[in-house]
Amino acid sequence: MNYFKLMQAAVLCFAALPALAQSLGREGGDPNKLATKVSFSDAAQRDDFPRVLQRIEQYSDIVVYRLQVAANEQVFAQVGRIERVKVALTTDAGSIAVLYPDLDEPYRAIFAKIIEGIEAQVGGPVASYAVGGANSAQEIFAQLKRQDIKVVIALGRQGMKAASAWEREFGVIAGGVVLPSSGEGRNFPIISLAPDPKMLFERLKHFMPNARRVIVVYDPTKNAWLIRLARDAARSLGLELNTIEVTDLKSAVRVYQEVLASADPKRDALWLPQDSTSVEESSVLPLILESAWNRNLAVFSSNVNHVKRGALFSLYPNNMALGRQLASSALSLPAGNPVSVVPMKDALLAVNIRTASHLGLQLSTRQQDFDLVYPLR
Repeated sequence: MNYFKLMQAAVLCFAALPALAQSLGREGGDPNKLATKVSFSDAAQRDDFPRVLQRIEQYSDIVVYRLQVAANEQVFAQVGRIERVKVALTTDAGSIAVLYPDLDEPYRAIFAKIIEGIEAQVGGPVASYAVGGANSAQEIFAQLKRQDIKVVIALGRQGMKAASAWEREFGVIAGGVVLPSSGEGRNFPIISLAPDPKMLFERLKHFMPNARRVIVVYDPTKNAWLIRLARDAARSLGLELNTIEVTDLKSAVRVYQEVLASADPKRDALWLPQDSTSVEESSVLPLILESAWNRNLAVFSSNVNHVKRGALFSLYPNNMALGRQLASSALSLPAGNPVSVVPMKDALLAVNIRTASHLGLQLSTRQQDFDLVYPLR
């Protein structure tokens, strides 16, 4: 049971469980209005707390509770599932709105799929507004207030820009961007389009079981947050992570020349993050891919476009799943809009089978496992 679901579930003692089941089963009942105040002072109840959580977990996808808990902190430490319990927002589909950029196809279809995932997760339609379209920002704001919106999901840079002016009025969570520019969208949580490093490393180990070290060149002003996650992910998978910081194009070229000359193709792989400084598209990327090809060095990327140009594989957004992730965060958004950036947790796989064959990896028989295959046929 993850953190978001736990914040959606009521912390109940056994005496309250029969009433909960009866309330949920009663036709026409509104479980969202149920609020329970529980004090865990009895040792027996503390011992049984894990079973209580198991019993209520089945309801956590359909019920959102306002928690009012006066609990012994040792209970939660004993269970080991949460550090603390806060009062959670009672949020449902009717109190969530989505802001998305007013763009032409194919981008419009992408945002439509994300919104479809949001609605599937919350169990109903949500109000959605195209930013930069016919409605002005003031008109959208007025409509959000009239509808008693509690949380705004802001997609893309235009959505973030609009929502950043209203963050004191609504809870805000952003998505559909890799990372905001400096000073932009820093006051609310963001689900980045950058895939979780652990998912990338797991896929690398699947393709290349003998890989022992991952090399990554990055700009710390853009990707320090991602590298922190990558260090933990590499450690958990038995990989060494060699991180090299650069701050400009000139230093990136010099570092890559050194890395590509010294890397061991039998044990090393090069990871390209979504980083405009360290992976500049017009000059640095061609240098990397050509040198790696000549040395039979595996290169994988956080940018699916690099697979088309010769990288071995990448993970790219599953837009429906991204919508679900955004909705889950919106339903559990604590008061105070804590600032955080988290990676994309569900993704699709793109593979370059020509590069795989060049590296001696026989992947052609497993193409059914791939969502996108290059070269296109």
